Amino acid sequence: MKVIASSLRKGNIVEFDGKLYAVLNAESFHPGKGTPTTQVDMRRISDGVKVAQRFKTTEQVERAYVEDREHQYLYQDGDGFHFMNTENYDQVTLPADIIGSQAAYLQPEMKVMLSVHEGVPVSIELPQKATLEVVETEPSVKGQTAASSYKPALLSNGVRTMVPPFVATGTKIVVMTADGSYVERAKD
Repeated sequence: MKVIASSLRKGNIVEFDGKLYAVLNAESFHPGKGTPTTQVDMRRISDGVKVAQRFKTTEQVERAYVEDREHQYLYQDGDGFHFMNTENYDQVTLPADIIGSQAAYLQPEMKVMLSVHEGVPVSIELPQKATLEVVETEPSVKGQTAASSYKPALLSNGVRTMVPPFVATGTKIVVMTADGSYVERAKD
């Protein structure tokens, strides 16, 4: 299926030069003079090589047909990350390079969407938010105003993020899986 380059988004699978690529980032540039372009950072699925490609914004790009299927995360071992299809209970193993930095947010029994192309899993989409516990942070300082005075915190998955002053060690918080940013205190 052909789509224009400016419509590409993170997670899309495209066919380019006869190979499949997962889009990591797509950004459109509109200079005052000249042709608008779209800069696309992609990872070749076959070997994991990262490629940056610039397209004219209206240029046609072949988007590969992928099927999104819900899977449940089971565990990680030396072979990779193991998932189970929630419909037919088939198990799938993904190598660490497909999951990348998102691995820190995987929790047992978490529901994820796997994009499958011709029977082969090519990318993963986690839920937008995850609930994690703060394992280490500075104590709050009395009299400190809440106006943009965030403090660093270490989460139970090893990721560092910035949290408001009222968050203490042991507090469960909700973070965005895309960048680890603080959303809110978890409702127990």
